[in-house]
Amino acid sequence: MSKQIAGWIMDRNLRAFLELLSRYVDYAFDDTDWDTIETGVRDTDDEKSDGWYSYPLAGTSATLEVSFARSVGSEVMSVSVTGVETPELQLRTDTLLSAFASAPPSPKTARRGAWCL
Repeated sequence: MSKQIAGWIMDRNLRAFLELLSRYVDYAFDDTDWDTIETGVRDTDDEKSDGWYSYPLAGTSATLEVSFARSVGSEVMSVSVTGVETPELQLRTDTLLSAFASAPPSPKTARRGAWCL
């Protein structure tokens, strides 16, 4: 059964969130995807019903519809993922939302490998 999973992440983590989520559905996320999404989310507003941007991740193992909108005046991006069919993908999606809701690691910490998803 398809489930919607929603939450928020720090906006600077959006690309990393999408790259990892894409791996879980066997979708080849690339720079063209990112350029399209970066433009699409520019003027979004999570307080407006028509202020969200949606993008499909049509992989070989699943197709997800990811919607996002900025929380105006903050560094937060609201995220909603639909099409999450399996318990494993539900857990992975929810875990990604939790992980990317925090600030990214410092460059020094990341080099030591302390932050790995």
